[in-house]
Order: sequence, then structure tokens, then C-alpha cells
Amino acid sequence: MAADPPPSSLPPDGAAQLAGAGAAVAPLPPRRLLWANLIWTQAAWFAAVLGAAHGRPVLGSLPVLAGLGWHLATVRRPGPELRLVLCATLLGTLADAVPVQLGAVAYAHGQWNAALPPFWLSGLWAAFATSLNLTLRWLHGRPWLAALLGAVAGPVAFSSGVRLGGAQFVDAPLALGWLALEWAPLLPLLCWLGRRLDGAAGPATVRAV
Repeated sequence: MAADPPPSSLPPDGAAQLAGAGAAVAPLPPRRLLWANLIWTQAAWFAAVLGAAHGRPVLGSLPVLAGLGWHLATVRRPGPELRLVLCATLLGTLADAVPVQLGAVAYAHGQWNAALPPFWLSGLWAAFATSLNLTLRWLHGRPWLAALLGAVAGPVAFSSGVRLGGAQFVDAPLALGWLALEWAPLLPLLCWLGRRLDGAAGPATVRAV
């Protein structure tokens, strides 16, 4: 379960400024999309976790679905963004299946299969993927920083979900250790995928002198 950091270094509206004649310029996402993504992902996280905690995982997942539809309708190129969302959802679901199979975490509601995390957690991975080219864009090209942030923020966010009742630690040291090991390589990998499946920024064009 992940919550995005504030957009402290969000890029301004307009095209990326690259020096040199004939440089490739990719228009950056408008700032309003960055703030909208930040607000939506936080709201979706709380809705999904609290929905699961109160036995209403389907209802809690509705903001995730609505936000995903809005995101794909507003980005410049929805095709690459959809592929990014699918890749992140698959990778995150498989990674979060490990502590379930180790017996380190348990969920009261929303599991399709006893060996897999609940569907609402997979939905949160999809929501998180939308931030990779928006509010987490500042991590592009910074794999070591992304690894450090992932190793710390991943377990912290999951622990917050446990405190709200969305999940339960059966073996907290094992679960937290795995989450740190999971997020440390996974966040840089997702940022790498985000750069290659970037539908939030426009396609690069050649700028004349």
C-alpha cells in the first residue's frame, strides 16, 4: 500500500527546456494534473483501505476505478499509460503475494485467492502507477534515490494500512523485511518503465534554434 510524496519538485507547465540546437523536447504534464493526481491517489488509498477495514472492499475500490478512468481520459497518450498501469499492477500483485504465502500478513476481505493479495490492493498498485509519470516524475533517472525511498516508504505505508484495519501483521518483522526488500528494487524498476511508457508527457519533437 503506497502513498505518494508531496510534489515538492514538480515541473512547471510547458515543454521541457533542453539546451542545444535541434534538442528533443517532450512537453511536460500540466501542473494541474500533478495536483489532481496527488489528491486522487491519496483519497483512493484511504477509501480502499477503510473500505476493506469495514468489510466493504468493493465500495472502497470505486474511487480507484473512477480515478483510473479519469487519468486515461486526460493524459496525452492513454495507450502507453494503460500498459504501464497493467505492468505495475501485475508486478505489485506478484510481489505482495509473497508475504501472504509466507504467512506474514493476513487480509479479512477482498482476496480472490488465499495465496494472493486482495483485489483492492491490486487496485492500489494501478492507482500508484498513474503517479509514476506525474507526481513521482522527479524520480526518473534517479534509481538509487528511488530504491532508498521505496525501501522506507513501502513498509511505512503498509504499516499505516495495518493500523487503519485494512490488513493484519501475522509476523511483523518478516512482513516489514520483505516489504523493504520488495520496494527497494521495485520502485526503480517502475520508474524505468514509466520513462519508457510515458503517456503523460507529449511525444518528443525537434526544436529549431
